[in-house]
Amino acid sequence: MRALRTQWLDAGGGLGYHLRAWRHGAQWQPYRAALAGWLQAWQPPQRQLVIIGPSAGHTLPGDFLEGFSRVFILEPDPLARWLLLRRFPRVRFEAGALDCFADAQAPGWLACTYPDAVFLFANVIGQYLPADPGWVPALRQALAERSWASCHDLVASTRTPDNTSPRDVSEGQTLEALLTGFWPAGELDLHDHGSWQTLPTQAATIWSITPRQHHLVGWYAQRAG
Repeated sequence: MRALRTQWLDAGGGLGYHLRAWRHGAQWQPYRAALAGWLQAWQPPQRQLVIIGPSAGHTLPGDFLEGFSRVFILEPDPLARWLLLRRFPRVRFEAGALDCFADAQAPGWLACTYPDAVFLFANVIGQYLPADPGWVPALRQALAERSWASCHDLVASTRTPDNTSPRDVSEGQTLEALLTGFWPAGELDLHDHGSWQTLPTQAATIWSITPRQHHLVGWYAQRAG
């Protein structure tokens, strides 16, 4: 079992992400509302939550977090952990040290370490998708009978989307068909985060992180027990 390594700077979070949240966070409200709606509909019965990659909780709703008796966080950014405690003073946070992306054995360690918890991957898969092709199957096997959810980057573009409202994803729908619901026509430059073919996706919405950085974020939730 590998422990989390401290990270102040990285492509998906760290100081740069906190700066974007400070500069552009007021424009994140549509994404926050979509995520809050997904979390509200999930309603897992368990009262312990593990959040993988919460950063400082810039997009997480406080009322959802406050519904759990214990909230464990797996977050490598020490500044994010400090900010998280101050943004949600009524939530009982406990920092963990497991690197659940280390290898294909890590999801099993995750499930065993927190036997009574549900799991939320907070927009981290797609940023840190392991190179090991066995990791996603191992995750789905380890959590097959557990409640878990993920919001995850599907693609990103510099082109402003024409539509931004959340959309359900039908079974068998292609990524190309989904994209036309947000960018109906015209040339589209894309960065593929690699999560469409590896994770189930039940819904999607736009998160405009900056005026020139628009992410299509997918959602999946499973409720057990």
